Amino acid sequence: MKVIRLRAGKERSLLRRHPWVFQGSVEKGKADAGETVRVESDSGQFLCWASFSPSSMIRVRAWSFDEAERIDADFFDRRVRTAIAVRERMPIVSNARRLIHGEADGLPGLIVDRYDDTLVAQFLSAGTERWKDTIADSLLAATGLTRLFERSDSGVRQLEGLPPVTGWLRGEGHTELTIEEHEWKLTLDVQEGHKTGYYLDQRDNRKKFAETVRQYGLQRVLNCYCYTGGFSVAALAGGAAEVTSVDSSAPALARASAHVTLNGFDPARHTALDADVNQTLRDFLKQGRTFDAIVLDPPKFAPTAAHAERAARAYKDINRLAFKLLEPGGVLFTFSCSGGVGPELFHKIVAGAGMDANVDGFILDRVGATPDHPQTICFPEGEYLKGLLLLKR
Repeated sequence: MKVIRLRAGKERSLLRRHPWVFQGSVEKGKADAGETVRVESDSGQFLCWASFSPSSMIRVRAWSFDEAERIDADFFDRRVRTAIAVRERMPIVSNARRLIHGEADGLPGLIVDRYDDTLVAQFLSAGTERWKDTIADSLLAATGLTRLFERSDSGVRQLEGLPPVTGWLRGEGHTELTIEEHEWKLTLDVQEGHKTGYYLDQRDNRKKFAETVRQYGLQRVLNCYCYTGGFSVAALAGGAAEVTSVDSSAPALARASAHVTLNGFDPARHTALDADVNQTLRDFLKQGRTFDAIVLDPPKFAPTAAHAERAARAYKDINRLAFKLLEPGGVLFTFSCSGGVGPELFHKIVAGAGMDANVDGFILDRVGATPDHPQTICFPEGEYLKGLLLLKR
């Protein structure tokens, strides 16, 4: 077993069971991409078993902190079955869910979602790439399914020195699927959709939005960065009279409109607008349009903390415009999925946007990802999605 020796003092994060070791913390030791290594402190103390990534700034990702554990096929089978068992205990009202959420499930670099009878996996690290076939076999054995589609096309793979890979890993067939979420039906294409095909992490927030629209009697709704219209369907389910969905992707908007019809709503209550969100907000402001509820669910503006300052300006601008477009008593449901922007910073950004718009609001709720996208106390970086539900005063 190859040994990676850390610099003096750099063992503290592993002693806290944080699973990452960055390049600058390594004193000596090398290994092949994805190879399992023994990680030691500068004094030779065992710290963890880990996978080695020679091309990544995250040089080491911990598999286990138990010196007696062996990283083999049985190890991955245990981790996979444990993760799935946890999801089976969660009150998830859907036939789609996240089964494995990377570091939170002790499998750094592995994302697995289930959409009805199909699994979709992302192998995003050198370690998971090396054990891909073993993990695939464990996933199918644990779920009893036969179809596993690979969506290892995230830019994160490039940082690992790995090429993008997309296609059937096990089984074959159609990639267009229909899922049920609460009382709604939604469609997706696991080959073409964002991430693994859909944003399952917003499932409960879409339900909360429907309940809020109904509770406050919100009639005119604007859904920005709508993708395939999950929040738009939720707004109509909550009783909204008219919903405007804005996105820069025509195929996503077409699917959003199809979802309106699929769920039995009058298409006349929904308008799909293929446009830039920022410019659209400014145009609406000039036109004097107002809304009773606005959803802001933008893409990742800050992938790391180094991008936080630039992202803060972008988040502040769209939230400022949204505040101006809201009627008094209206609701803003605003999100950030940027890992480089923490909950406290996001709150400050939104507060600054309110000050610039000369408005204040009540915080009705603070939300995050669904429970099947867990974060752990040892890995705070897992808290990537954060949202505020605000009532304009």
